Amino acid sequence: MIKMAGVMGYPISHSLSPRLHGYWIDKYDLDATYEPWAVKPEDLKETLKNLALDAPKKGGLFRGTNLTIPLKEAALPLVDILEASAKIIGAVNTVVVNEDGKLIGRNTDGIGFSDSLAEHTDIKKFEGGTALVLGAGGASKAVVYAILQMGFSRIYVTNRTQERAQELCTHIGDNAEVILWENRTKVLGEIDLLVNTTSLGMAEQPPLHMPLKGLKSNAVVTDIVYVPLETELLKEAKAAGNLTVDGLGMLLHQAKAGFEAWYGVKPQVDKNLRDFVLEGLKK
Repeated sequence: MIKMAGVMGYPISHSLSPRLHGYWIDKYDLDATYEPWAVKPEDLKETLKNLALDAPKKGGLFRGTNLTIPLKEAALPLVDILEASAKIIGAVNTVVVNEDGKLIGRNTDGIGFSDSLAEHTDIKKFEGGTALVLGAGGASKAVVYAILQMGFSRIYVTNRTQERAQELCTHIGDNAEVILWENRTKVLGEIDLLVNTTSLGMAEQPPLHMPLKGLKSNAVVTDIVYVPLETELLKEAKAAGNLTVDGLGMLLHQAKAGFEAWYGVKPQVDKNLRDFVLEGLKK
């Protein structure tokens, strides 16, 4: 029986997930499919139901789906079981159908972030450290969750809209502190990790103005943006001698858990996969 999964969002044509999962399906020679589905939030419940009903007619079994904008929060009340990661982050990016047909809601963005970071450095060194997170949107919640899991003792959060930063810090608890956007460079001498979770610096978006003067030489700088792959923030950090991590790794690593749950194979993130997905960015 064909194992069927995919990705839902609106719009969805831009998603690299079909290319990514398709690579693994071919690599491991699986009897499986991974499709893009354009779904609006108001249609999500019905679509999930219909896919489960229609799959057997096609000789398949609906195993689940990834969710992207604007469905991650819309899925929260629709799943039968909400795992801790999704509950804490407040968003679902992976739905798995269990043996009883129940929908399990997960969020793998946080582990995707930390696994990507772990590819480049020993993340155990961050225990007790200090991080600065730029942005307070949906992606930042997953990043902050991962940072907490890594053992950081303090997290500075800054956002152009201060209220959103405050909401995120209140959600996190005592470990988090709001920094005014205009004061974001003043803590650079304290931090061990700098993360940009905003869209600033992304292709066709306004630039991110983040001078790095005063940043510790051993601080790690990462950007969840991957178009362009090397943002101006990463270029400046690399020029200063800091270790940098681009945003593509988070995309690749967050996909692993869903793939394993749907298809029963633990996939590998390697250079061949990265190069293949990068080719998709150029098209």
